Amino acid sequence: MKFKIKAYNLQELGQRTNQEDSLFPALGKSTSDDRLFVLCDGMGGHEKGEVASATVCETLSRVILSAWHPGEVLSDELFRQALSAAYDALDAKDNCEERKMGTTLTFLCLHASGATVAHIGDSRIYQLRPASKNTSARIVFRTQDHSLVNDLVKIGEITEEEAKHHPQKNVITRAMQPCQEHRAKADIAHLTDIQPGDYFYMCSDGMLEEASDENILNIITKPNATDEQKLEMLRNVTEENKDNHTAHLIHIDKVEGDASIASNEESHSPVKGTWITPEFNKPKKKRKVWQWIVGIAVIAVIAAAASFFMCGGKNNASELVGDSIKLAPAKVRPIEQKKDTLKKDTATSNAINKFVKPSNPRMKRETKQTILTKRQNKSCNNN
Repeated sequence: MKFKIKAYNLQELGQRTNQEDSLFPALGKSTSDDRLFVLCDGMGGHEKGEVASATVCETLSRVILSAWHPGEVLSDELFRQALSAAYDALDAKDNCEERKMGTTLTFLCLHASGATVAHIGDSRIYQLRPASKNTSARIVFRTQDHSLVNDLVKIGEITEEEAKHHPQKNVITRAMQPCQEHRAKADIAHLTDIQPGDYFYMCSDGMLEEASDENILNIITKPNATDEQKLEMLRNVTEENKDNHTAHLIHIDKVEGDASIASNEESHSPVKGTWITPEFNKPKKKRKVWQWIVGIAVIAVIAAAASFFMCGGKNNASELVGDSIKLAPAKVRPIEQKKDTLKKDTATSNAINKFVKPSNPRMKRETKQTILTKRQNKSCNNN
């Protein structure tokens, strides 16, 4: 796919004393020839946050542009290499003792196969489509925040409205940090449903203090407004914002050529890496008490039947042998308080404990064969 675009960006301090957001291309330097866009929201207090965001932003863009040219397909492998280089650069900037700084990441590359987007943390990427004769304006794609409140919404603990005012709304569950044994991985998506008139909007969470998805959609797809006017409207919405706020606005003016599949799908094979909190994966829905009772009862009946056949000379137990049994409720543990300084894990862990029941440390991991053998021996001894 070949694109003709118009690119803009904005950046404001808010009520902070220093700017911890970084972007590529730099403020006021975006042109219609650009196809690579990066935005990072640093954290860690004075100087630390801006060092982290600038380091990742500069390294990631430099590594990719040294090996990729507009018009070519961007491979996941190249993005993986660039992300690894950004982590290495971040390690070099830190003495690996304090480990207080970190940054979010949003990444967009327009290339021959469409667009590749990736993110870590709560900075967002939107793809928005203006209204046409037959359809209303809509958000075609939006990244999902790696944040505590978003996880709580997913498992049904709070509503989206409650999330907006939640006391832990600034806690994020993934970030790029130096000297980590387990580096946070990026969620990556390949977008091929890109049409003339679409917009890509990349922003730090500071842009979202007073702006909902609906506000953003209405502004960016506003009929008869120029791109410059839309950018000014976005700036006006953030006038009273406290945090640094930064954004890229990319207008897809023309598209030539079609991708092989016209759909936007999140990759099922994210770039190589691991969670900062490895034991946390996708949050699971809480099981109701009656479901556990029924499950235990079913297991007991099966075990009793198997024991009967074993002791009675009719052994069918081999049919029940399978994978190991592992009962461990999912845990949601935040790793960052994204404000002026990084908070200790203890505070956020305590906040989560009231929502998620911790795993039982005495819970054993046994095979079904082991369980059946134990029950058989006990039953046979009793006889």
